[in-house]
Amino acid sequence: MIQQRANFDWMLKDLADGVPGIQQIVVLSADGLRIARYGGDPDTADRVAAACAGLQSLAGAVAGEIPQSDGQMRMVIIEINGGYFYLMAAGSNAYLAVLANESAEPGLMSNRMRDLVDRIGSHLTSPPRRNGQTV
Repeated sequence: MIQQRANFDWMLKDLADGVPGIQQIVVLSADGLRIARYGGDPDTADRVAAACAGLQSLAGAVAGEIPQSDGQMRMVIIEINGGYFYLMAAGSNAYLAVLANESAEPGLMSNRMRDLVDRIGSHLTSPPRRNGQTV
């Protein structure tokens, strides 16, 4: 796991405060390592981050099948009994994931996530790694 970056706390709290129903926010690297989290427990955040790596890879593969697509995943929304899961590209090799209960409004959530990424996307990056080391 990557050390959590403390300066993300206020950014993620702003998103959580702006959208009712958010249970956990996770910023992760493309290879599924947690960079930061807000809400929930660290073990859940690590599992969500690991699962997101596979999901973003799958979404990218599907995007590659759309003729007008550049093959890049922008956002995935999954409606689950009891809530929603959101995954958004958030910078170079980084993603923003949100778990929310069913009171969360999907349109508001996606707009607020996009606003957050637009404002601070350059901070939501994860440098590429090789053999566990940053390159």
